[in-house]
Amino acid sequence: MSNRKTDNKTVIAITHGDFNGIGYEVILKTLSEPKVYEDFIPVIYGSSKAAGYYRKMLDIPSINFNIINSVEEAQAKRVNLINCTNEDIRVEHGISTEEAGKAAFDALERAVADIKKDLVDALVTAPINKKNIQSDKFYFPGHTEYLEQVFKDSQSALMLLVNDVMRVAVVAGHIPIKDLTSIITKELIVKKLTTFNQSLKQDFTIVRPRIAVLGLNPHAGDEGVIGTEEETVIKPAIEEAQANDILCFGPYPADGFFGSGHFNKFDGILAMYHDQGLIPFKTVSMDDGVNFTAGLSIVRTSPAHGTAYDIAGQGIASENSFRQALYMAYDILQNRNLDEEIRSNPLPIEKSNERGKNIE
Repeated sequence: MSNRKTDNKTVIAITHGDFNGIGYEVILKTLSEPKVYEDFIPVIYGSSKAAGYYRKMLDIPSINFNIINSVEEAQAKRVNLINCTNEDIRVEHGISTEEAGKAAFDALERAVADIKKDLVDALVTAPINKKNIQSDKFYFPGHTEYLEQVFKDSQSALMLLVNDVMRVAVVAGHIPIKDLTSIITKELIVKKLTTFNQSLKQDFTIVRPRIAVLGLNPHAGDEGVIGTEEETVIKPAIEEAQANDILCFGPYPADGFFGSGHFNKFDGILAMYHDQGLIPFKTVSMDDGVNFTAGLSIVRTSPAHGTAYDIAGQGIASENSFRQALYMAYDILQNRNLDEEIRSNPLPIEKSNERGKNIE
């Protein structure tokens, strides 16, 4: 929780991601809406040159950047921007460049540093290119793993995709398929279920969340006919989590689970690997889904899509997912503050000495 507020409002850091993708397009379209500034102060960590380029390209004259040197200078009802790059960058739509990767990391590193100083309340990240961002400082498969490493005080990070229809988490995130069986263990599933359960309570205010657990093999193994992981790993993990008062059920065959609409009966779904959970999620919610990193001590969200090089620079990218990510970051902050307040000031439990007395 921040110890500094500008005009007593929440400050949300926005990292520009890969400036050759659609990051600035969705950021600026979202920030062109006046209602965005009602509850929080956005601060873009990025490039003033790239931001100015996209503002002109999108023809959004209503946006006037407040270029600042530090987040303490951020002003309410303004598009604040901290320049994290040199001014001779070159925007090349839809092209992966080493320069864009470096600029993406520089912005992320600066925003994370401010979060660590307790100057920023939440982080919203525009999409990065996972290849061109690689360096001796960023050697991770994505934001989730990087932030888990940076905020070592956190429990196990969990990739969680959220929309109005479902909340899908994955046991193994950015992991090659060939490595799944060695990585997915009973201990890891229990850890992810514990993080998921806690996040549903704290971040989404669900008192007794119900979590569906998917199987790893086709038809959830058919009792060992098509694979044994369900019997030897997943079911024991579910049983252990249930013993720890987590309401989890399964394992369910993934195809039938989503195809039958069974997902509507649960508050959360734990998939075993990336595509198993994200394909059905993005099929129904590519434009307004949000990627939330559960299990961190900070709040981080992002749009559910990637850099979308194929449409970059055309001005046609939908800002819905980014808008939802921005608002969700704010909502989760409020939920965490409420949870902290309740825990710090619990209602006292009164004990009666007259047990069984009728009250008329």
